[in-house]
Amino acid sequence: MEELSYYEILEVSKSANGDEIKKAYRKMAKMYHPDRNPDDPEAEHKFKLCNEAYQVLSDDQQRALYDRYGKEGLQGGGGRRSSGGFDDLGSIFEEMFNGFAGGGRRQSRAPSDKFPLDMGVEMRISFKEAVFGCEKEVSFTSKSSCKTCKGTGAKDGKVTSCSQCGGKGQVYVRQGFMTFSQTCPACHGEGTTASEKCPDCKGKSYTETKESVTVKVPAGIDTGNRLRVSGRGNTGKSGVRGDLYVTFEVEEDSHFIRNGNDVYLEVPVFFTQAVLGENITIPSLTGELTLELETGTKDTQQYRFRGEGITDVHGRGKGDLIAQIRLTYPNRLSSEQTELLSKLQESFGIESKPHESLFESAFERVKGWFK
Repeated sequence: MEELSYYEILEVSKSANGDEIKKAYRKMAKMYHPDRNPDDPEAEHKFKLCNEAYQVLSDDQQRALYDRYGKEGLQGGGGRRSSGGFDDLGSIFEEMFNGFAGGGRRQSRAPSDKFPLDMGVEMRISFKEAVFGCEKEVSFTSKSSCKTCKGTGAKDGKVTSCSQCGGKGQVYVRQGFMTFSQTCPACHGEGTTASEKCPDCKGKSYTETKESVTVKVPAGIDTGNRLRVSGRGNTGKSGVRGDLYVTFEVEEDSHFIRNGNDVYLEVPVFFTQAVLGENITIPSLTGELTLELETGTKDTQQYRFRGEGITDVHGRGKGDLIAQIRLTYPNRLSSEQTELLSKLQESFGIESKPHESLFESAFERVKGWFK
């Protein structure tokens, strides 16, 4: 199978600048991080590849060698390796596990546990619930370390040394010029495996319980935001329980379009209203607003209402409501309406035919081409 280049791994072009490479790396690292993809060897492999790619492409010297000689040039060219990838990874961890709810980051998995203590669920809420906040019940299935086998997965707790890692709990994988250590997939880092499976947990080392909890959703929540519910995650051998992370998906509204904390509203306006500059009533998130049209309002023209948008979920004020005009015209005209419009047009004189004055010189020039 053909090996992907570092640019292909990060899904960027060879001309990508440093900011584009960094942005792509952060996106890929979040997507494939092992804590988001537990027990997924393929995701873990891709995570390592994108980290390796960023280590090279984020360093001008390393990138120049790679562009000219490929990986062979990196292996033989010496030079320093950038640590930028690991620094960026730290901030990615903060984003992934702290979310907007804040709070300190603690270890998601104790060394003796075979599953992460923190867990995540998704919640779909309506546009209205997201704008004003609400209380919602979320159902989930949590894991608890099996008491019968004390989390070993083995009958009577009898275990043997893992044959895959030799009891070390770690296996090593070489990718290009870098060697990575990873938790042994067979024993989950414990270094031992069950001689015979526990009859209660069937060798899984944990039991599962269906639960529900009421979550207070703050006003201003948006798709992709995460809320931490402390102490409602999985329970490890020591009895310590992790946290539950709720990721939100907000449904779209039939009239309001959200952009961050701002809300857009398309307002159909009849062409005569736009010409005359009438006042019309439009809906807002909290009731009604009066839109004072300027005389001669144009199609797609926008009117901004400060502070009539969505409350910032971090408590930093409110967004705006932006009303965008969509001019509408009659589908058909009666003979009387046609006559009235014709008279109206004539009353404006030359002003009603702006194209004539605009293209006057062009008309004369084109005529001269055929003389």
